[in-house]
Amino acid sequence: MSEVKLVNLKKVYPFVSGEQKKSSKKKKANEPEKKKINLQITDEGVVAVQEFNLDIKDKEFIVLVGPSGCGKSTTLRMVAGLEDISDGQLYIDGKLVNDVAPKDRDIAMVFQSYALYPHMTVRENMAFALKLRHVPKDEIEKKVRQAAEILDITQYLDRKPKALSGGQRQRVAIGRAIVRAPKVMLMDEPLSNLDAKLRNEMRAEIIKLRERIDTTFIYVTHDQTEAMTLGDRIVIMRDGYVQQIGTPQEVFNHPANLFVAGFIGMPVMNFFDAKLVREGNKYFVELAGARVELSPDKEERLLNNNVESQEVTLGVRPEHTDLDENGGVVGKVDVAEMMGSSVHLHITAEGRDVIIIVPTVDMTGNFAMGDEVRFTFSGKVAHVFSKETDKNLEF
Repeated sequence: MSEVKLVNLKKVYPFVSGEQKKSSKKKKANEPEKKKINLQITDEGVVAVQEFNLDIKDKEFIVLVGPSGCGKSTTLRMVAGLEDISDGQLYIDGKLVNDVAPKDRDIAMVFQSYALYPHMTVRENMAFALKLRHVPKDEIEKKVRQAAEILDITQYLDRKPKALSGGQRQRVAIGRAIVRAPKVMLMDEPLSNLDAKLRNEMRAEIIKLRERIDTTFIYVTHDQTEAMTLGDRIVIMRDGYVQQIGTPQEVFNHPANLFVAGFIGMPVMNFFDAKLVREGNKYFVELAGARVELSPDKEERLLNNNVESQEVTLGVRPEHTDLDENGGVVGKVDVAEMMGSSVHLHITAEGRDVIIIVPTVDMTGNFAMGDEVRFTFSGKVAHVFSKETDKNLEF
């Protein structure tokens, strides 16, 4: 079994000598904690990860995703044992491993930079960890061959890393990790150094790989496409805090807050200043000349939370925004991007930049700059967020 449990995990980087005196004078009572860029500054030091809780099932593929500096790589390094845990508990297979050395955690890690030994051949790179464990030579050769076949790098076993392309080197780095048959495989942005075509190919290879090896994956990326295509569940992080945990479909269809709604999805969700109106057990959103009743499931969740009429931020995804000559919202075309199967219309409406995705099969003509368009949306795909907390009012 390869279950991993993170309980209230926290990482604080203490101030170096003299830094605290310079940057933190005596804090006044009730003075709020300072923030610098993405990092939270406290009297303890710089907080990189805060209150991280996650239960990872055996053989599950978990993806940590978020912008740079959100704490995802720090969390992965704490699981690996490369960073000390400031507070909280980390369990692997039910065993507390906070103070267990990395080599004794039965994990393997694939780095962004490949980290291959340049003077060794591919075969020697992949066999190195097994040699350190004094595994018999014939078993090492068997494991290396099996991993090379899985990753389609058998023909490169006698080459040095400098003779390989970026994608081939990353395959070797993954092969070096899987020959050990670890309980947990950790991957820290392994595809970020590859070009777009290779990234697509390697994503497909990783999907195939997880079906062929019996291990749990924890994968870090800032690329939401990787997160959505690879993960059984994804963990969205911001400023060291977990924003939402769920399947790709759950976080896409039911974002917990404005940050998740704007981070997941490409192009990004459209946002408007709107009004949520409650009439008995019915809920409507009013935007410009449009009044749309929310779907029954959304109304039920809002009723359960006893949500009253209020000003809200309305979110509608570009693919759910429909051109309609009778639509209540009016906009003017700024740019029309031809994407092959669809056109991405960039318009200005209600003082906001809005994107509408129009399938080319539905088009009756071309769009020019300055054209007036009308659009609407369904109550099934409208998301309402609190103006005060940014939280989705359904949850």
